[in-house]
Amino acid sequence: MNKTGVNELRRMFLEFFESKGHLAMKSFSLVPHNDNSLLLINSGMAPLKPYFTGQEIPPRKRVTTCQKCIRTGDIENVGKTARHGTFFEMLGNFSFGDYFKTEAIRWSWEFLTEVVGLDPDRLYPSVYLDDDEAFDIWNKEIGIAPERIFRFGKEDNFWEHGAGPCGPCSEIYYDRGEKYGCGKPGCTVGCECDRYMEVWNNVFTQFENDGHGNYEELDQKNIDTGMGLERLAVVVQDVDSIFDVDTIKALLNKVAELARTEYQKDASVDVSLRLITDHVRSCTFMISDGIMPSNEGRGYVLRRLLRRAARHGRLLGIEGRFLAELSKTVIELSRDGYPELEEKRAMILKVLTEEEDKFNRTIDQGLAILGEMEEKMSASGKTVLDGEDAFKLYDTYGFPLDLTREILEEKHFEIDEDGFKKAMQEQREKARAARKTTNYMGADVTVYQSIDPALTTEFVGYDKLACDSKITALTTETDLVEALTDGETGTIVTEETCFYGTMGGQQGDKGVIVSANGEFAVEDTIHLQGGKVGHVGRMKKGMFQIGDAVTLKVCEESRMSTGRNHSATHLLQKALRTVLGEHVEQAGSYVDEDRLRFDFTHFSAMTPDEIKKVECLVNEKIKEALHVKTEVMSLDEAKKSGAMALFGEKYGDNVRVVKMGDFSTELCGGTHISNTGVIGSFKILSETGIAAGVRRIEALTGDGLMKYYQDAETELHEAAKAAKATPQTLTAKIEAMLEEIKALHSENEKLKSRLAKDSLGDVMDQVKEIGGVKVLATKVTDVDMNGLRNLGDQLKDKLGEGVIVLASVMDGKVNLMATATEEAQKKGAHAGNLIKAVAGLVGGGGGGRPNMAQAGGKNPAGVDACLEEVYKVMEGQMK
Repeated sequence: MNKTGVNELRRMFLEFFESKGHLAMKSFSLVPHNDNSLLLINSGMAPLKPYFTGQEIPPRKRVTTCQKCIRTGDIENVGKTARHGTFFEMLGNFSFGDYFKTEAIRWSWEFLTEVVGLDPDRLYPSVYLDDDEAFDIWNKEIGIAPERIFRFGKEDNFWEHGAGPCGPCSEIYYDRGEKYGCGKPGCTVGCECDRYMEVWNNVFTQFENDGHGNYEELDQKNIDTGMGLERLAVVVQDVDSIFDVDTIKALLNKVAELARTEYQKDASVDVSLRLITDHVRSCTFMISDGIMPSNEGRGYVLRRLLRRAARHGRLLGIEGRFLAELSKTVIELSRDGYPELEEKRAMILKVLTEEEDKFNRTIDQGLAILGEMEEKMSASGKTVLDGEDAFKLYDTYGFPLDLTREILEEKHFEIDEDGFKKAMQEQREKARAARKTTNYMGADVTVYQSIDPALTTEFVGYDKLACDSKITALTTETDLVEALTDGETGTIVTEETCFYGTMGGQQGDKGVIVSANGEFAVEDTIHLQGGKVGHVGRMKKGMFQIGDAVTLKVCEESRMSTGRNHSATHLLQKALRTVLGEHVEQAGSYVDEDRLRFDFTHFSAMTPDEIKKVECLVNEKIKEALHVKTEVMSLDEAKKSGAMALFGEKYGDNVRVVKMGDFSTELCGGTHISNTGVIGSFKILSETGIAAGVRRIEALTGDGLMKYYQDAETELHEAAKAAKATPQTLTAKIEAMLEEIKALHSENEKLKSRLAKDSLGDVMDQVKEIGGVKVLATKVTDVDMNGLRNLGDQLKDKLGEGVIVLASVMDGKVNLMATATEEAQKKGAHAGNLIKAVAGLVGGGGGGRPNMAQAGGKNPAGVDACLEEVYKVMEGQMK
């Protein structure tokens, strides 16, 4: 058996299928695009759904990929067994209406036996129960004896996902030998033990399921085959599990080194070693695709994995932060296949460090609180933790429910999960909103999906704002139509367009489409599936029909203003990286003709000095009037030139690189101005946090900034006019007015105090002595709580040692205040308990300290009874 490594196996697979006419596509991001059915990409075919359904035309009818995937359905078992993992790579070869079963089966056998070199006598194919065609190919063409071909039913060998395309499967199993077997008589393919491992799965998509169990033969039959790279490596390297293959073992050894332990010496230690190894891989790849830790959606999955790994590091006795250190090993082991890991290194390490720090700051507190909860449960004989307590750990100390469950399970406790879910219902509703119930494609069906997939639109608008073209499709909001007439709203698709469609944060162009027969106002421009551009708007006059020749004209003023703002975001990103550090990455943007918004990764609020430095640097580069140069080059050339790629963006073989002097170089498909001097000026309006580790800057340039200053100037003049001042003297006038207000407020408080005292009159004859303590309970009119406290202090001076309770009705509501002196407290008086006992009589509640308490109520009619009750309660306190 050879010891071919994981990285070599990946390369061999892709090159093999390239030799069979397949286009090798780079792995798609873990973040699904236009697919609400998935939080994370979990299979090789998931990103290719539009090609299988025909909604988009694939770049070639034969495609091969190695797709990074995350599955968390079995997360509780990760670490506990050597089988389970959350991150894996899926090798796949796909045919969209090209070859079918014969080629798929023949090539899978050829790759495994001739390229990889597996022993044919240890390989066993399976087919779907009724798939005689696949059986015959294996038997008659490949030459496998009938008794070595296994027929399995729907559960094992038929792939379907509700309604939609589906079909039978043919898997290939490898006999790893008796040492992995269960030892039972008759152990063979299909046994649950580890001897016969499935290494390949050919899915023959040949039917359409209507959702009611009715199957129709598809006109276009597809091939979707998959093979887990790590699983293949287990077989090829003849090792026990995925944790023993070369790359994963190297990472596991690094974990063991940090923990000063060895693998396979202690079963409980092994659980932690495997869990950390798996989770660090997942976290590294997720962050490289722009996923940030949060409390919902895919960000919650990341945080959950991160914190489980951090806790198990503590169980192993690893001191201090360690996740970023392990991530460096992941990057080094996998960067050949996934260069984005190296490109995003600074960001990945920064996110891991910040999140681990955040968890470390609260975990000790949280563990102590959980320990107290466990002690209380043990003392009372309970075995189930209250849902509210579990939520407190989650909400206050950052313990995901799974982490709390895992800790408790080790001590044979459970959680009231229904109670937990009830306590965090609001957060759960947000998470559900991120994962809607949708069709097979995981996207909402719109009229645009009915447009012929073969139609495309060529964008010609980088250097011109008008062009002639032909209408190829027309829609209203709900239907494909042959014509649009005066007053109707709809969408126009043309062969060519100079209108930029919303993409990469830049909003679509506005303008008009005209012909001899009509005029259409374009209010928005959008990208549709399959490389089409939709011009959305309203027919101002006349009629357009499919096939009409038209002239498209972009609004020049809008395009220029948008270009200024877009170019400013490039300068801003570079300035942020210069001032704050290389960990800064773009996390989103919005650019239109009026303003710009830029989201970026950073882990604390920017200081006023940092904001000023960034703003000055951007304006400095604007003044330098740097030449803005755009070049089209290969992606590799672009990266070598220092161009920054954005998270989650799908880049083709050739990309546009936008350079602004020697200052900024970025990959960008948007529109820009010719030199930075055209931007005019740049002003940051605000810098705020929008999520954990993500900040947002709102800014203005050019005309938008001039309008902002004009509006501010108008406001300034209006404020000065209202203050009977000039703009130049407004500050001094406001300061004088504040002093005057302060003096008037002080005078007002004195008057209120005097009035309250006068309205109280001489109440000393109402004092009663109870248990050797003087008690006064009386009422005043229209005095707020602050006034009651002041009165209480004045009455204490007269009364000396004792208890005072005052009630006041103001605006239909009752204010109650009680105060007790130190000597009165020594004899049993407690102002807080006193207020709590009597407040109910005025329809309220309250409490406080032994020396001072207050309450509010809604029932003024109960004031007299409340004050009478004071004396009774005091008799109880004095006993």
